[in-house]
Amino acid sequence: MFERIVRRSCLALGVVLVRLGLPSEFPLLSWQGETMGSVYTVKVVATNLGDSGCGVLREAVDNRLKEVNRQMSHYQSDSELSRFNRAPGREPFPISSGFARVLRTAQDISRQSAGAFDPTLGPLINLWGFGEESPPRRSPDKESLRSALARVGLRHLQITDQDSLVKDTPDLRLNLSGIAKGWGVDSMADVLRAHGHTNFYVSISGEVFASGHNARGTDWQVAISAPVDHWRPGDPTMAVISLSGQAVSTSGDYQKYFVDSQGRRQCHVLDPRTGSPVQHNLASVSVVADTCTFADALATTLFVLGPRAGPKFIGTFTNAAALFVIRESDGSFRSIPTSDFARLMERKAK
Repeated sequence: MFERIVRRSCLALGVVLVRLGLPSEFPLLSWQGETMGSVYTVKVVATNLGDSGCGVLREAVDNRLKEVNRQMSHYQSDSELSRFNRAPGREPFPISSGFARVLRTAQDISRQSAGAFDPTLGPLINLWGFGEESPPRRSPDKESLRSALARVGLRHLQITDQDSLVKDTPDLRLNLSGIAKGWGVDSMADVLRAHGHTNFYVSISGEVFASGHNARGTDWQVAISAPVDHWRPGDPTMAVISLSGQAVSTSGDYQKYFVDSQGRRQCHVLDPRTGSPVQHNLASVSVVADTCTFADALATTLFVLGPRAGPKFIGTFTNAAALFVIRESDGSFRSIPTSDFARLMERKAK
């Protein structure tokens, strides 16, 4: 047990600077906020931040997250993405450089995975009831599904060298829910680095980036939760890994789903090749990579590919590791880590 905990707070901001009472502990600045329909968390190991420094840092992070939403939110009607979705098409639509970078990453992963990742699934996401213009969640009829499938696909989208988008059909609808939170996490990390910080942890929901060391002077310890339908404190974890200078992202079928008339789980992760929710016994995939943008998109891709093709695909990357969690017929879970992911678990065990 720690001998004592001394708290110094930036009261108006809800920010807490924690100094744990052991000689090896460093002061920890920590706060949470809301963005992208989720909770974000920032933890900074800092020794010289007063109340004014706390305020400046939080304001800078909040402003960057607002900018990410202004560019890529599909719920915010005046975002660049929403305005592009409403545009008639065939004319260049200028976008921010960050938005363009995210889309180029999405394009690369889509090409490498033969279409298992696709940022143009807006019509299908809405059709199944998981989007911003959604009816109640239910399985669509075959004709509606066929019609929506005809309106998706990166073949309909061009990104010019001048960071403009051109779509060849007015019905194309971008949805970056499989990658944007990862970009948001990387954006928070950029802000902290710009303010001179090298030891920090940032997250949006299940997307995480950890840099340097934690308050104890060791790598950050990140728990991978079991993919239970309604998570509560005290629920089991599948793994605990050590991270420093890396990101981790998890994709799964346990957050947004419904059970159809045939008793099948229909989750929010859609297979772009069929237009329907994935159907396999993979419950979640967690990916560790150099950036959270890449980890986020790759986790989604591996979940779509499933328990057979997913491990083969991750094997083509030298800078990423993954943990596949299988849901057994009795409701229990079985984890299958890649060798690099297992080494991250071993680092924690030591």
